[in-house]
Amino acid sequence: MHENDMTDPIDELVNNQQKQETGKNETEKNEKRDSGEEIDTTQKLKEELEEQKDKYIRLFAEFDNYKRRTSKEAIELRQTAGKEVIISLLEVLDDMERAEKQMQETDEEKTLKEGITLVFDKFRKILQSKGLKALNTLHTEFDVEKDEAVSEIHVDDKKLKGKVVVELQKGYYLNDKLIRFAKVVVGK
Repeated sequence: MHENDMTDPIDELVNNQQKQETGKNETEKNEKRDSGEEIDTTQKLKEELEEQKDKYIRLFAEFDNYKRRTSKEAIELRQTAGKEVIISLLEVLDDMERAEKQMQETDEEKTLKEGITLVFDKFRKILQSKGLKALNTLHTEFDVEKDEAVSEIHVDDKKLKGKVVVELQKGYYLNDKLIRFAKVVVGK
């Protein structure tokens, strides 16, 4: 082998040690730079977290206020829901009081009947204007969706079997929604 081809092991060790020290210096510089960046990144993350917490707290408070407000509105609505109907029925109440007074003062049956009939008609019209509609169940097929059978009676006419023969209590719709079943007697 040639002398030039051989390197001195001591030189090699010195070179390696210098490279390691240079690498350490580079690493230390990078670590210092990275830790500075790390501090900046950590600080930014903390600020973002605080901002998100603040947004969350505000959103939660808004939602809580919304719940309280809607609850209060629902209570007020329930308390005044029938107000319009009651106000319109006050006219009928006035008429009924006048009729009662008239009954005490006179004995004319015909006049009293006419007056009472007028009051009842007015009452029905007011309820109809508010969406009340009576079920017509007499002599129709018994329908469990609308009728409540109180009893059954024997009928001679075959056409009346399975049909409503007596209506004990009318059923009603309010704005096309059934609010009371009709109580009926069904023919068998």
